[in-house]
Amino acid sequence: MAPTRLPPPAPPLTRRPGRAGTPRRQPAREPSARTYARSLPVVPVRARGLTIEGADGRRYLDCLSGGGALALGHNHPAVLEAIRAVLDSGAPLQVPDLATPVQEAFADELFATLPRGLADSARIRFSGPAVTDALADAFRLVRAATGRTGLFALGGDEFVLPGGPDAAGAAVGFPFGGVGTGSARAPGHPFADVCRGNLGAEGCSPGLPPGPALGGTGSTGTDGRPIGEVHRRAPLPAGLVVEPVLGDGVVPVPDERLRWIRDVTAARAVPLIADETWTGAGRTGAFWAVEHSGVVPDVMVLSRAIGGSLPLAVIVHRDDLDARPSRQGPAAAFQGNQLAMAAGTATLRHIRQNGLDRRAAALGTRMLERLRRLAREHACVADVRGKGLMIGIEITDPEAAPQADPEATALAETVRRECLRRGLIVGLSDRRPPVIRLFPPLTLTDEQAEAVLDRLSDAVAAASRTVRRLPTP
Repeated sequence: MAPTRLPPPAPPLTRRPGRAGTPRRQPAREPSARTYARSLPVVPVRARGLTIEGADGRRYLDCLSGGGALALGHNHPAVLEAIRAVLDSGAPLQVPDLATPVQEAFADELFATLPRGLADSARIRFSGPAVTDALADAFRLVRAATGRTGLFALGGDEFVLPGGPDAAGAAVGFPFGGVGTGSARAPGHPFADVCRGNLGAEGCSPGLPPGPALGGTGSTGTDGRPIGEVHRRAPLPAGLVVEPVLGDGVVPVPDERLRWIRDVTAARAVPLIADETWTGAGRTGAFWAVEHSGVVPDVMVLSRAIGGSLPLAVIVHRDDLDARPSRQGPAAAFQGNQLAMAAGTATLRHIRQNGLDRRAAALGTRMLERLRRLAREHACVADVRGKGLMIGIEITDPEAAPQADPEATALAETVRRECLRRGLIVGLSDRRPPVIRLFPPLTLTDEQAEAVLDRLSDAVAAASRTVRRLPTP
């Protein structure tokens, strides 16, 4: 890969932003729910690959990558060429979910990358542009296929979808990490023990072997009865949703645990839905994150990177799940975004042909090794974890009480500010404790990776010196 000239570090944030004070006017026009705009006072006007240039001339290394949507970075030549080809062809830019040459090319490229065992019997459904649209379609699909209504989500907060009772509704959720058997949100649910034990990056404790009762003889549910007895009384869900790597806190689900979940759902004829919104298209060092474990899901929810920087969301599912017709729900206005499909085709093809998933695995391993050395040098780095180029750095305040969320959050925000002062844009999760997230493009060079780590290391060191001076929130 040809060496890339790196931008110089950004100067301290003392100069006023350009473009007639755009950031100063923004608070008067937008709601308090703004997130990135408050923490990243940058007015981007040009971008290429890893680099963003602001209106005031500062240049930054962007490891946010649109929340993981820019697998090839900003304005990759292959993506721009694909978009221009559609624009110059005179083809419609937006159609309902109709067959077009652009859509067919996208489907062909996507199917060429799917896990073995799914591609040969898969069907694709184009959803609206957001992942919530794709999740809603996935939920409708499994409900129609199974005749059941309940949904179970592993790995994060509850999925709450728009549209009220006529939409896909909500799925009961359990977080991955230290939960016990059963939950106040779903007492006695037949999958309440799937999350038993530590499912974080430090390993897992499957605890309960798979079996007819889904539990062990000595395990009890929330009412004290054996789990097997509770399970016989509780209905099975229409589907179970899991993220192979939890996007918010960058928490990989151990492969052993994911295989066990697959075995349990298959034994009970419960469709397994893999949400690859964050992890797809090579991000974790495999083209799809489920490939690390060898798991073949029944349904895959795909978004973000598959659109090549433009909004696109689809579900891919086993063809036998179409045995019963499912209600489509409200027609999505943007199911047929031709520019997004063309950009997505170019992105998937470039990743596949250039082995960028394997490149992400190798480079990610080296970056994690150096970051773990950083953790040994600075007590504020509590954990470093990830897969491929999806990396999380958990921040804690060593001078505060173990559960002091405000202090840890303030310190993490200081790390992010110090990164920005050095010309590095990183993400910060809402998770507690907070996690600095690195999602660099898969085109990252060795030189660029070293520059990212140098600036991050300097920022952590600077933030560590401020621990005792942090104001009380």
